[in-house]
Amino acid sequence: MATEIIKVPDLGDAGDVEVIEIPVSVGQVVEVNDSLLVLESEKAAMEIPAPMAGVVKSIAVNLGDQVTTGAEILTLEITETAASEPAEEAESAQPAREEAQEQPETAPAEDSSTVEPPPESPAAASKIIDVAIPDLGTDDEVDVIEIHVQAGDSIAAEDSLLTLESDKAAMEVPSPHAGVVESVLVEIGAQVKTGTPVLRLRAEQEESVTAAEPSEKPIESRPEPEAEKTAAPAPAAPVAAGAGQPPASAASKDSGENVYAGPAVRKLARELGVNLAEINGSGARGRIVKEDVHEYVKTSLGRPTAAGVLSAAGAPAAVPDVDFSRFGEVDQEPRSKLAKVTAANMQRSWLAVPHVAQFEEADVTELEAFRAGLKAEAENRGVKLTPLPFLLKACAHTLREFPQFNVSIHSSGEYAIRKKYVHIGVAVATEAGLVVPVIRDVDQKNIWQLAEEVAGASVKARERKLKPEDMQGACFTISSLGAIGGTGFVPIVNAPEVAILGVARTAVKPVWRDGEFVPRTMLPLTLTYDHKAVNGVDGGRFATHLAALLGDIRRLLL
Repeated sequence: MATEIIKVPDLGDAGDVEVIEIPVSVGQVVEVNDSLLVLESEKAAMEIPAPMAGVVKSIAVNLGDQVTTGAEILTLEITETAASEPAEEAESAQPAREEAQEQPETAPAEDSSTVEPPPESPAAASKIIDVAIPDLGTDDEVDVIEIHVQAGDSIAAEDSLLTLESDKAAMEVPSPHAGVVESVLVEIGAQVKTGTPVLRLRAEQEESVTAAEPSEKPIESRPEPEAEKTAAPAPAAPVAAGAGQPPASAASKDSGENVYAGPAVRKLARELGVNLAEINGSGARGRIVKEDVHEYVKTSLGRPTAAGVLSAAGAPAAVPDVDFSRFGEVDQEPRSKLAKVTAANMQRSWLAVPHVAQFEEADVTELEAFRAGLKAEAENRGVKLTPLPFLLKACAHTLREFPQFNVSIHSSGEYAIRKKYVHIGVAVATEAGLVVPVIRDVDQKNIWQLAEEVAGASVKARERKLKPEDMQGACFTISSLGAIGGTGFVPIVNAPEVAILGVARTAVKPVWRDGEFVPRTMLPLTLTYDHKAVNGVDGGRFATHLAALLGDIRRLLL
């Protein structure tokens, strides 16, 4: 086992700063970028992340200590493999560098523009690169749920390396190059984000030129082991708390104006919905630590109010668990991440949004006749023409007509964010659960384009190939249960959107027209909206206008 001394990185102009939190302990296993220390200067708090994975062997500082740039923090024991790889790679790169230095001065004259090493150079045979997570469209961490390769595997470009799962979907990470897997840097269950190295690959010769892309650094360019020891902490610049949130003095009173707590504790409190002002800190000088937050949540869940509905923290009291095995045989099945995230999002929306439902029926007799008349053309185009593209087009037209529905309310409640684009989410049922791919710029596309995009998004959803960006940016959502049945339902608003349309199954009904009852194909609609953003009059007008468009699609041309 090799050891690494971790030091305080460059703090800029800050002099001595105080150690206010030590999130790790001796014997603890830490991963890359795990928080090792929290420092506090006169203006901000900052976290010191781990530059490498390992086990904490000793800690050189205590709470309340004053430290400065270069001060020793702790000693980290890293695995033999991780410790030896930089040295081995540096040694393997050394002959290449020496050979390059011994080349005659006239050698570049043959082709000064080439970037390929000489054929006899060992670097020409292969090049080791670190494969990182590509841009996920978000800074959030995602889970590694499958690893498709192992050390020693030969892979081709675009072969699947691993599968990630975000809040709403799973996605595969393909290999950018062909080669042989040297080592896998993550495990199943690890959390990664854009830029996280996940695999070390010995790329094949033809890939050696392109391997030097900005996101993939060749091992040969790394510093020597001795230099690396002292330079390793430097790239992991501390992140000031003030960069992501206002300082404590600028925080609102409700969120803990004068609370003494570090960034990691504040982040945990935000995730759990806890008001730090209600917690008594057990740390030095009354500082709130993570254990205080966990204990507060644990106590609050078991302490309902007099009404028996809300906990002391203001959250719904937990439903008491029942031992169902007393009544018969049971199985305990873990819920998927998608199911848990969906449940949490729906509960948050239901509690935060005052829902109002507007019911309407659209006469789609002519629309259905028109759609049936396009069946042959749809087959020629290789597209299945369902009612959904018409619904998308009609909703986009109505959102343009009633822009008060195309907004989101800022969390402060002080202003609304009005969107000048029309992106609409479409709920798709999959084996893993409900996901909502987003169709963009619906108002600028024709029916055939929308039909193709809906079909493609549905296939990607069912194959769990949607990326996070495929499900972001919606202004409005359509949830259709027409194929399943039912006479109507009330969907939950997908906040921060302010409205959602529920579509049930069409039915032929007698409708009074021109002095007699005639059979008409009627489509039940439910418009659910956020009463904080939309009033009842506008809700009624929106639903009526939408029904009129579906009843006579010629109005879409107006």
